Amino acid sequence: MGGVTSSMAAKFAFFPPNPPSYKLITDEATGLLLLDPFPHRENVEILKLPTRRGTEIVAVYVRYPMATSTLLYSHGNAADIGQMYELFIELSIHLRVNLMGYDYSGYGQSSGKPSEHNTYADIEAAYKCLEENYGAKQEEIILYGQSVGSGPTLDLAAHLPRLRAVVLHSPILSGLRVMYPVKRTYWFDIYKNIDKIPLVKCPVLVIHGTSDEVVDCSHGKQLWELCQEKYEPLWLKGGNHCDLELYPEYIRHLKKFVSTVEKPPSQRHSSRRSIDRPEHSRRSTDCFEAPRKSTDRREKPRRSTDKSEKLKNYEYKFNNDDKLAKLRISIDQMERSRRSVEYQEKSRRSIDQQFEKARKSVDWLDRIRAV
Repeated sequence: MGGVTSSMAAKFAFFPPNPPSYKLITDEATGLLLLDPFPHRENVEILKLPTRRGTEIVAVYVRYPMATSTLLYSHGNAADIGQMYELFIELSIHLRVNLMGYDYSGYGQSSGKPSEHNTYADIEAAYKCLEENYGAKQEEIILYGQSVGSGPTLDLAAHLPRLRAVVLHSPILSGLRVMYPVKRTYWFDIYKNIDKIPLVKCPVLVIHGTSDEVVDCSHGKQLWELCQEKYEPLWLKGGNHCDLELYPEYIRHLKKFVSTVEKPPSQRHSSRRSIDRPEHSRRSTDCFEAPRKSTDRREKPRRSTDKSEKLKNYEYKFNNDDKLAKLRISIDQMERSRRSVEYQEKSRRSIDQQFEKARKSVDWLDRIRAV
């Protein structure tokens, strides 16, 4: 039963266009690979990339002058890069990004057969090409996964902690969950995005149509809920599985997302908080920290006030000391006056005693004469 279910999921997941929408030719004059029937463009390169599983995939690279981001696009299950070519050009122009799209093994003119693990090797080969051939850094790359393309996109994103961002366009929770409303993950399921999305550390944008008849909108909503770093999602009212690019909101929201993730992290977080009004209100309240600190800077005036207080205390002490000094002087004067009075009293007593002695001596003389 498990093998049958796995086979059913695999058949649902992979529907390469048959025949492919393009042919791969080599220009005799330049030796460049071209996509027939599309005319050659100076800013577009067609490549063949080997994968670690022994297949060779076809990729298209669109260069945008002075771009600071590179979009790595993993398309849906019933398309190839011939059908996506014009969209790739338009996205590069409107988003001002370099863009690489590729065909999975067994899609378009890529060799091999489509399988879950082949798609993982396919996106790894495309990513490696961006790093080695075009000098793109992990921090500059945005992974874009549409429908089944969300599988290889999230598998790679879970292993790249410094990615700039991820876009999930009509994503799936898992292959089995598209067909059955299962509540748990089974070993035979494919593209277990529900288990991988919590491991993605960069900002994630989810875009999904509310009238999607292939992958219900609940898949996108549940994946968004499980994101570590959520970005404002885009739920396109009435949008189906393959027509979201026709909505004006699609390109507008995507441009806003790219411009946001291209900002430094500090500015990016403030922009994100501005979307979240309660958070913004709390942060604006926190901004009152600055005036509080400026009040703290008034320490110097307060200290000058403290100085005047000290001066007052000093003056008070000085005045008191002066008063005490004056009081001491007056006490000393009183003491000296008292001593002077006592001295005069002693002098007076001494004179009186002398007069008394003299009177007694006179009386003694009178008594002698009388004898």
